[in-house]
Amino acid sequence: MNQRFHSLDIFRGATVALMILVNNPGSWGHIYPPLEHAPWHGCTPTDLVFPFFLFAVGNALAFVMPKLEAGGEATVWKKIIKRTLLIFFIGIFLHWFPFIKYNEAGELVAKPFENLRIFGVLQRIAVCYFFASVIIHYFKVKGAFVFSAFLLLGYWFLCVAANPEDPYSLAGWFGTNLDKALLGETHMYHGEGVAFDPEGLMNSFAAIVQVVLGYIAGNYIIQKGKTPEMLNGIFVAGCVLVLTGLSWGMVFPINKKIWTSSYTIYTTGLALLVIGVMIWLVEFKQRSGAWSRFFDVFGKNALFIFVLSGLLPRLLALIRIPGAIGADGKQKYLTPFGWFYEHACKPILPADPRVGSFLYALCFIAMMWFFAWVLDKKKIYIKV
Repeated sequence: MNQRFHSLDIFRGATVALMILVNNPGSWGHIYPPLEHAPWHGCTPTDLVFPFFLFAVGNALAFVMPKLEAGGEATVWKKIIKRTLLIFFIGIFLHWFPFIKYNEAGELVAKPFENLRIFGVLQRIAVCYFFASVIIHYFKVKGAFVFSAFLLLGYWFLCVAANPEDPYSLAGWFGTNLDKALLGETHMYHGEGVAFDPEGLMNSFAAIVQVVLGYIAGNYIIQKGKTPEMLNGIFVAGCVLVLTGLSWGMVFPINKKIWTSSYTIYTTGLALLVIGVMIWLVEFKQRSGAWSRFFDVFGKNALFIFVLSGLLPRLLALIRIPGAIGADGKQKYLTPFGWFYEHACKPILPADPRVGSFLYALCFIAMMWFFAWVLDKKKIYIKV
């Protein structure tokens, strides 16, 4: 019988909490550097959050997959397809919600489908979950490891072969043109000033491997149990992968936005080191407490709380509170959350607006924790 690893639940919950924190500052113009993504190449603490979550998805698969496989081929495929479609279309729903918006004239109009972004965080989780599950089911641990190595090397080859002169820049990366052809520019992310999707199809290869490596790590933890040998193996593997990722990054830059293979290896190594520390503290030293319970609550309804953190701001954006008059003489409006930032958080330290922006993010995460705590207290666990 598998031993329960409470530390893995805490890791997943902490990752969800950090995802919500970095996605909800008071102002996107006033953020502390560690809470921002790297402009292009490089890796900030914020750039660790998404790969850590995919790694946690793989960890969970290590506990779930044997149960699914015991039910036969039909059970495996039914669960994989159902979960993939649910997560993917929840992501679509989140982007489109609340289906109406204010136009320039201040009138509520329908949000057009032709401008709906198809991919995003949840959609990437769905795609990676699907392909990683299939790889794991058919190739098992050793085969999945070898297949993952080919995926990482193959993605590197595609980048260089498609554009030997400039393979890793925003303009030169091969995947954008393919994403445009498959998705259409209007259905892509435009946060870089052009049509480029950091969660598109072509930069999913190495992200899939992130889930597979999470599964391999979870399987290793299950097989070895709560032993010093397991813990030593986790730390050694983490150090090796961090060094390998940094070394590979010298020729294939560490980059989240095109999710390079070196980025996958580097962040997987860091995830292993973090999990190793958590296992040592929680499982070996029994040093769990308020800090672990805080994150554990998030982990029990991880997907629901993440979706709720996206739905609430979008829904409340339909409520408009008159604000200051703009330079053009037109009335500006605030949402309820925007009003709270402007009148409760921002004035705390006007000389450094990053303080108020960060305080708002902390208040938002506290509110999400309260919802998660209520669900946990009532033993309500919303699974997909």
